Amino acid sequence: MRDVTAVRVATRTVTAARPRVPQWVRGHRARAVACDLGCAFAAGAVALFARFGEVTPYVVPYAVLSACLPLVWVCAIALNRAYEPRLIGLGPEEFQRILQCGFMLTAALAIGAYVTKTDVARGYVVLAVPLATVLTLAARYGLRRSLHRMRARGRCMRRVVAVGHRTAVAELIGRLRREPYHGMHVVGVCTPYSGRGAVEGVPILGGFSDAPLAAGQIAADTVAVLACPEMDGVALRRLAWRLEETRTELVVAPALMEVAGPRTTIRPVAGLPLLHVDHPELAGVRQAVKNLFDRLGAGLLLVALLPLLAGLALAVRASSPGPALFRQRRVGRDGAEFTIYKFRTMGVDAEERKIALVGDEGGMLFKLRHDPRVTPLGSWLRRYSLDELPQLINVVAGHMSLVGPRPPLPEEVARYGDDVRRRLLVKPGMTGLWQVSGRSDLTWEESVRLDLRYVENWSLTLDLQILWKTWSAVARGAGAY
Repeated sequence: MRDVTAVRVATRTVTAARPRVPQWVRGHRARAVACDLGCAFAAGAVALFARFGEVTPYVVPYAVLSACLPLVWVCAIALNRAYEPRLIGLGPEEFQRILQCGFMLTAALAIGAYVTKTDVARGYVVLAVPLATVLTLAARYGLRRSLHRMRARGRCMRRVVAVGHRTAVAELIGRLRREPYHGMHVVGVCTPYSGRGAVEGVPILGGFSDAPLAAGQIAADTVAVLACPEMDGVALRRLAWRLEETRTELVVAPALMEVAGPRTTIRPVAGLPLLHVDHPELAGVRQAVKNLFDRLGAGLLLVALLPLLAGLALAVRASSPGPALFRQRRVGRDGAEFTIYKFRTMGVDAEERKIALVGDEGGMLFKLRHDPRVTPLGSWLRRYSLDELPQLINVVAGHMSLVGPRPPLPEEVARYGDDVRRRLLVKPGMTGLWQVSGRSDLTWEESVRLDLRYVENWSLTLDLQILWKTWSAVARGAGAY
């Protein structure tokens, strides 16, 4: 009897220690539910009036269906676990699950009508659920953008205890500070050699075994374990058991930090979950599809933007002496050199004046925030990347891609190490991860890391995501000089 009482007391203690879901998570989830309800209601109303146009007895069942659609839609999204906190604000999975809901609900209505021999207006079904899906995706994207703006101000962040060696923890803290939209704020550190001190201003709270206690003391809701030999399978399993008692989330960073999820699969072998890593696809059918997409897209853009290109060329000629186009040798795929085209943004004596300026700004990349060689019109063109529009010619010619690593100069490539040379395995791009992640504000190391991440994890989906993000990056004009 005494043992049963002790178990009950321990259970109540563990339950009381379990942290509540953060207020911002509950608020975001409530807004998502409200948006989903509103989108489904609007889609049902539009489908009803677009298909029938007037109220008749035949319309009544569809009016009832439109009234029920919001509740059915939200239940379908909930069953597909699209309201999970881990999906909030990051990654494509949230949108993928909503698309799955739209597909499955449309299929269910069609199959149900066929099985029950119900005469359902196909125009209503074809319009209602797909429209609800599109509106919901747009609303969720708006919610995500709003969340990212709040995170840029330090709000709606997950409190994280980082577990690992000092170097790895410092790199993680630096990345999360540069990219606050991830929503993770490191508030404590646990290292193998505990003691007083701090890592990048974050206090050390103890050793590896102290992570659960440290998370409870500072009200952290996540423990992030970085790759280190001390945290083997047994240690991780024990840590997970202890964190389970307080429902603290556990995330583990693999040793392959820059390998994206689609390239990894878990294969159980002899009871061990082995991580299988596919090689990056640098040739073959997918690259042929990318090449076709690039050339076709660039050709269409050239035709559509022809009046703008002509106007910019005349403006460059009128603003300063010299040609409208600037030509320069760059290095492309497999080290092949080509001539890149850009609108001229500097005076014709820019290369001669560069010699006197190189001493002020050393390093692999020569970039001056306030370059005296740039003309007033050139500064405006650079701010909004309009000077790079002639590179569409390079894309059509097959020298460049719409998305890829930054096109380097021959003198830069001559100083490349073996690792950095992997940037040359794909065509350079007009835009890329470097463009949407900071542009010229990035350090050389950050630029290389982003380019290599792209080379290792290329996909057409990633290209479309980068192209979508490029518009907002260019509109902000941050990091362009």
